[in-house]
Amino acid sequence: MFGCCVAGRLVQTDLVQMDSTHSVFNIPSASTVNHVCVFLTGQTPFPDGWGATVHWNWPGRGFQLLGMLSNQKPSAIFRLRGILPGQSSATDTDMGMDDETGVSATSNSSAGDMAQIGLSIEPLDQVQQQVASLSNVSTSKSLVPVRPQMPPQAQTASDPVYLTELILKNLSNYLTSFTHDNTLNPTNTVQIGIIQKWYENLMNKLRLRGTAFLERQD
Repeated sequence: MFGCCVAGRLVQTDLVQMDSTHSVFNIPSASTVNHVCVFLTGQTPFPDGWGATVHWNWPGRGFQLLGMLSNQKPSAIFRLRGILPGQSSATDTDMGMDDETGVSATSNSSAGDMAQIGLSIEPLDQVQQQVASLSNVSTSKSLVPVRPQMPPQAQTASDPVYLTELILKNLSNYLTSFTHDNTLNPTNTVQIGIIQKWYENLMNKLRLRGTAFLERQD
């Protein structure tokens, strides 16, 4: 039902069945593993409403959730940058990130060089809840430094959007000066010559005074 392939190695189908819903792949030379793909072979699909959680196990460290498989997601690739036996605890730059959850998939191990990929067949809603919970935890403990948000800058006339807003406001003020109640409504009509006159005045002011007068308008 399941297959496993470590990058740079042959595909493994030597699944060890622990019980009716739990099985493992033994991964030799685990300290050299960078990426592993776990997949459904296509011979036997999950029963409707079922899926599997995928786990990584260093001997003596327990199983750590990586992600999931389902009939709708029959394969997944996980980054498992190995830590050589005898090394000190992993640093942020040493730790791999799962492609689907962003959770570190490696831990320091001094218990040998054989690890395991574990699979647990469970109801799909439980599988999805576990992966969602893992995603929430990894987001709050992200290893990727978050760039601090800069305070918003004051708008200036060098901002093209802001400058356009000022020019349109100037045009609106100019046109309303020709109405009896200083307001614009859909029934107002404007002669092209008036807009042409506004344009000429605006260009002259910009050449002589820059944009400062636009920012001082009411």
